[in-house]
This record gives sequence, structure tokens and C-alpha cells, in this order.
Amino acid sequence: MFSSTAQQQSKYAWSLIGREAPPKRAAGERVHDFREIYSEFDEATVRAQAARCIQCPNPLCMTGCPLANRIPEWMALTAQGLFLEAAALSRSTSNMPEICSRVCPQDKLCEGACILNARTDPVAIGAVERFINEYAFHHGGVEVVQAPANHRKVAVIGSGPGGLACADELAKLGYGVTIFESQLIPGGLLVNGIPAFKLEKHIVERRIDLLARHGVEFRLGVRVGWDVSLAGLRDKYDAVFLGVGAQQPKPLDIPGAELRGIAEALPFLTQKNVDSPLVGGEPIDVTDRRVAVLGGGDTAMDCLRTALRSGAREAVCLYRRDLANMPGSRKEYANALEEGAQFKFLTNPVALLGNAAGAVTGVRCVRMELGAPDASGRRSPKAVAGSEFEVAADLVLVAYGFDPVPFPAESDLAKVATDKWGGFKVDGNQMTNLPGVFAGGDSVRGPSLVVHAVRDARKAAQGIHLFLSARKSSAPAAGAGAT
Repeated sequence: MFSSTAQQQSKYAWSLIGREAPPKRAAGERVHDFREIYSEFDEATVRAQAARCIQCPNPLCMTGCPLANRIPEWMALTAQGLFLEAAALSRSTSNMPEICSRVCPQDKLCEGACILNARTDPVAIGAVERFINEYAFHHGGVEVVQAPANHRKVAVIGSGPGGLACADELAKLGYGVTIFESQLIPGGLLVNGIPAFKLEKHIVERRIDLLARHGVEFRLGVRVGWDVSLAGLRDKYDAVFLGVGAQQPKPLDIPGAELRGIAEALPFLTQKNVDSPLVGGEPIDVTDRRVAVLGGGDTAMDCLRTALRSGAREAVCLYRRDLANMPGSRKEYANALEEGAQFKFLTNPVALLGNAAGAVTGVRCVRMELGAPDASGRRSPKAVAGSEFEVAADLVLVAYGFDPVPFPAESDLAKVATDKWGGFKVDGNQMTNLPGVFAGGDSVRGPSLVVHAVRDARKAAQGIHLFLSARKSSAPAAGAGAT
């Protein structure tokens, strides 16, 4: 750690060193490919940026991080050039920091909570986290250490961020872990939902390879609840973790929803991200088409930016609230603007328009104004009388969010208790109503952040360990009760 003199000097570094953004490719270049738009700081820059951290006695950045990452500690190490030590500390609280640093909305989490916001720009936490972890990968600092086997087995359903994080934690505790994934390519939404310009697929593949070297087994193309029963897994494994996500699109309940040229966001993104025979569906071609995206979250931003890279003539976002109340990341909004996306705020689609051939030709909208805040604190929109207008569109992408996918009534997975939204109900240890069956991530909380899925998964892994440890300690010794 810093000496007292160095700590004192660091208190004022923020006033001498301005915040720098990580290197970013020009919009005119990046819009023609799907490669990541950001790259890493160089060593001198990352040390200077880390030195801007004032080492708060009560660091708000840790409070703002769902994983309570030990940010000031690894900032101090980074400022000293101790990059491997900083990365090791980062990995102690996060199972995929190289991924979270790319996809987390730091402006709403750690950086948004940084105390420097009251005086100047916050510390560039996400960019520093990305640098130290990439440095560790490239300098042999991410070791594979096999934990002694404890001869217990756990089935993990789903290979998204929750499933991967839970498997990682359990493998570290010596469990034999098998991940069941319905697709032929592991990674869940990290691969088939998040575009490569935000997270290149080799980054996810590297993390999956690391898990495989830790002894985690992957069974791909297997649909639990259809191909394999939950009861069968419970017979074979000591515990089960459900990390199946929430990929059921919310319905488009307006006139004209049956027209051709209307597609859900996730199939569109998946087609542009993944070359897999299980993706299926009619190809969604946006070449030289006017694309309207309905919704204002990060999925909508991904659709806009993907459409432009795929040859759309224009891509416009229609969102019923204003920018201040839009849920999407401000960084992603700014990147979308740079790349040519258009935004129509306070605009609510009320009908889809079509031609005689049954193809969509436009979106009828109504102007909105914001009223009093709703239960979440966001101001509720209401229509402005007589304000209808039309937006021309050859293709409409619906990005209104997702719900948990319902299982067939005859599936024993349907026996897992759910809430009114269809999410699995869990206790304080992430266990469902079925003993030994745990759940976390979007399948519990609904669509949320990667970092929330990782937090749930880490908590579930500890819950599984406590559950199985208690069963082991209470089990009769071999031969007990024999006469």
C-alpha cells in the first residue's frame, strides 16, 4: 500500500490530473465493423488515472458496486505500477472483472458514486479495471489452481454470467460442476445478446476456457426442462443452480403488431452475433432500410448500433420518456449518437402502419409529457392530446424488455415457485422452494445487469456450500444404526 507521504500526495492528484477516457476508435471507422470500440490505457496513463483516487476512508465507489469491489485498494496498487497485485485483488471479489469492466454502466454504479463527482470528474474506475485484468491475462497472472475435490457434484443450468460465476465459485471449493446450456455455444447473453463492439467474443471464450481448465464440464445443446428433467438432475447431482435468464420478450400490444417487418430485439442481436444452427428464425436484413427501435434501455442502444453496422439507411429510437429518465447507459447513448443513431424522446408508439402487401411502413406515435414520479421515482409519461404523428419505417425492432421464459406445465421445473412476474422465488441463500435447488440472476430478479447476476451467483454458491456442508455434518457415519 501507499506510504503515508504518498497517501497525502494522492489526496490532491485529482486536482492536478484530469480524467482521461480510454482510447476510442473514431465513429466513422468503427461503424463499419463489430470490433470493440475501446482499447486499454498505456501504463503511464493508467497509473496517473489510478492516482486520482483519494483513498476515501468510507469509499462510496464500493457501496455503488454491487460486488463491493475493493476499488481503492487496487487503485493504490495500480498507481504504484503493481498491476498483477491489483488484478489479483480485483479477481478476489469478481469472477469476470475483464467482462464487467466492459459491460457495466459504471456511470450509474461505482463511478456514479465516486466522491469526486462533487468537485470534478470521477475516477476512471472501469478503464483501470479493464487494464489491470487484461495485463494479468497477458503476463501470466491468471493461474489455474485446481482445488482438492470434495466429491460433491452440482449442476448449473445456463452458461450466462450467473451460471459461469456460480460454476467458478463452486469449482474453487472443490465441487465437480457441470454446466448445461441449450445453445451449442456457451456464454448466454454474453455471447448472443451483447454485441461484439462492446464485448468481443474471444474475451468470453477465454473465460470459458479458464473454467474448463478448472475442471468445469460443459454440456451444450441440452434443454433442461425439455431434454433433461430437473428430477433427473436432482437424482444425479447434490445441488442444482438455475441461471436460465429472462429472454421472453414483453409483448407489443398495439394495432399492426402482426405486420411483416417487425422483429424482437434479441433474435436480431443474436443473428448478428452468433453463427449457430440453433439461432434459427427468418434472417432479419436491415440493408438500406429505415429502422425504428422501440424502447430506451441498453438493448435498444445495442439494436440501433447493430442496425447501423449492418447497413441500415437510418436507425431511430422511439422512447416515451425523456433522456433524463431513459434507463439506457449514457455512455452507450453517446456512442450511438456518434455512430449516427437518432432519438425521438417523449414519443410513444401507438400503432404500426402497413401497406396492402401487409408490410410495415411506419409507426404512428403520440407526443408525451412527464407527470408525477411513479413508485420507482421515474416521472410517469402521459399523452398530449391531438399530438399524433408518423415516423416512416421499413423495419421495427421491439426492445421493450424481457420476462422469464415459462416452462411447460408438464415439466418438473414448473414446480419451482415463482413470483407474479414469473421469476423464481428464493430465500436469503438463493434457494428455491425445492431443497437443494438454487437460482439467481435474471431468472429471479428479471432483466438486470451482468454484475447483479454475478452477485447472485456468488451468493448462491455460498448457499450451496452451506446447504451441502450441513447435510454432510448431519449425515450418520458409515455403518451407524447397523445391528
